[in-house]
Amino acid sequence: MEGWAGKILDIDLTSGEISSHPLDREMARLFLGGRGLGARLLWDLVGPEVKPLSPENVLIFATGPLTASGVQTSNRFSVSTKSPLTGTILDANSGGWWGMRFKRTGYDALIVRGRAPQPSLIEIGPEGIAIQDAAHLWGKTVSETTELLGQNNNRRNVLCIGPAGENLSLVSAIMNDGHRSLARGGPGAVMGSKNLKAIVTVGTEKNQAQNPDQFKFMLYETGKIIKQSPLTSKALPQFGTAAVMNVVNEIGALPTRNFQQSQFEGAEAISGERMTETILVKKQACWACPISCTRITKTDRAEGEGPEYESTWAFGAQCGIDDLPLIAEANYLCNDLGLDTISVGSSIGCAMEMADRGLVDSELRFGRGDLLYETISDIAYRRGMGAELAEGSYRFAAKHGAPELSMSAKKLELPAYDPRGMQGQGLLYATSNRGGCHMRGNMLGPEVLALPRLVDRLATQGKSGIVAVHQDTSAAVDSLVVCKFANMAATEEHFARLLTALSGLPFTAQDLSQVGERVWNLERLYNLREGFTAADDTLPERLLTEPVSAGPSAGFTVKLAPMLQEYYEFRGWDEQGVPLPETLKELELDTLVS
Repeated sequence: MEGWAGKILDIDLTSGEISSHPLDREMARLFLGGRGLGARLLWDLVGPEVKPLSPENVLIFATGPLTASGVQTSNRFSVSTKSPLTGTILDANSGGWWGMRFKRTGYDALIVRGRAPQPSLIEIGPEGIAIQDAAHLWGKTVSETTELLGQNNNRRNVLCIGPAGENLSLVSAIMNDGHRSLARGGPGAVMGSKNLKAIVTVGTEKNQAQNPDQFKFMLYETGKIIKQSPLTSKALPQFGTAAVMNVVNEIGALPTRNFQQSQFEGAEAISGERMTETILVKKQACWACPISCTRITKTDRAEGEGPEYESTWAFGAQCGIDDLPLIAEANYLCNDLGLDTISVGSSIGCAMEMADRGLVDSELRFGRGDLLYETISDIAYRRGMGAELAEGSYRFAAKHGAPELSMSAKKLELPAYDPRGMQGQGLLYATSNRGGCHMRGNMLGPEVLALPRLVDRLATQGKSGIVAVHQDTSAAVDSLVVCKFANMAATEEHFARLLTALSGLPFTAQDLSQVGERVWNLERLYNLREGFTAADDTLPERLLTEPVSAGPSAGFTVKLAPMLQEYYEFRGWDEQGVPLPETLKELELDTLVS
């Protein structure tokens, strides 16, 4: 194995057929792996006639050429499918150990088709591949399931859904290694619709380098850069991802009470610094990760992993709650039930505002932390109003006559940055191919952290090019697959040289950028085929028309229209956001749409 294992595993749960076929080398060159490979396979396998929760939808678990190689943060993998929450193409990305272990079973990707006749699990290991009965696991939480299946990072890794996925909650996640999640867009519901409870991997094959000396040298160089960066060597190891809580709040870009304000008076109480001072037990790392941003925390009532910045915001500022232990416990519960913390917290925040306005009959109000635990459980088990919130905030708000109160783009809830205070982030949200998402080219680096350089966060001119480049880089990193935090220190040049040494094939930084652009355009083509148009590249009305009322971003709305047209032009798309023929030809995508 030198970069690619060279095989794709294909399992049909309806028929029970298990097969494998060679990885198409040309496809690997064009799309690498991970998110890119998943998008390319999904293009062929799932058309617009397929409903997301039907047996005809597929789950594609894909690693990249760097996965399991020992490259810093090369633990990651992705799942690709058609999203039941948004209807868009979806990939979700996760770290931990499962991706490394799956790659070591000798496959680059796993395609899961059909629907098992009864609750089932898949086991992949040296003794073979088997579909097994999982009736005894159905209804179990994530922690119960992983324990019963023998989760052990040194040999055996478990990927599973919790009750939320079983109950087809559209905000459900797939969990791996007990705490890590493939969360956004409802992949857990797709797995639940297939009667698939878990996938267990026991892999031992090594990902060897074609040029060991060059590979070893580049590992040293990349590690040195990561150790020198203040973000990856100090801020993230010491305070975790919530290290940015106070920073984002200070500039007036922390969404508060369903984006009604852009600063939260309780930000300090839920910051990474406060977490370190009060509930932190220890820091932890994914496989082959020198950064160690994971937090293991403990309250008076529970202990677990997290919360990350986004989760802390979702149950904190978004809901008007500044009780850090309570927020941590809400996060633990979401992990155990298999829920996306961003969509769940944002949907609860939406319900709180609607209750304030008298649009729903509920005791939910901003600051009511005492109702979080019960509400989260209701979402997972589809009880009471939780059954409505399990559909996501857009469907919930629309049902009660106020879709504009859902803070979402393409029906995916927005994360923890108010784009009125970060204009580029607003363009990113509007154009993201999986819906409102910061992980598709996060503008936090250039607009706030001066990585790689600082740009005016409130300016619009020239932002489209920066956003597009960040989106392409993000797609390439997700296809290698490595962590975006590593990419905030090391450059595409480092990863291109690592890939060259590992595979023996020549890759440049420009090649990786073009892979990212190709993946982005393919995802755009997929959504266009699904019926999405330029009209869907938008944001909630509040962010476009209601200026921030106070703080450093006061008076600003998102000036989306001029940025969007500039963005289309930069991308080589027409005025309706459709890639031009010459753009597709340059990216070697023209044959897909001819």
